[in-house]
Amino acid sequence: MLKTIAQVRDFSVARVLVTALKAHGFNPLEGGESGLPAMPGFTSLKGTIAIKVPEHEADDAKILAQDLLKQMES
Repeated sequence: MLKTIAQVRDFSVARVLVTALKAHGFNPLEGGESGLPAMPGFTSLKGTIAIKVPEHEADDAKILAQDLLKQMES
């Protein structure tokens, strides 16, 4: 089962998060593997992209994702 650890609006931010999570040994869902028809990665009509990982990785992956998002915002 997959768990959402972050929601972002920018594809480039989503790509950075997915790449960083993979580099740290996590297994995030790729953008093309989920989403609305014809809009891979988008999980709602609000235009957000959900970053999902297997449930057993979620707690640790969420800590990393939140830290990375803070760093990207500053």
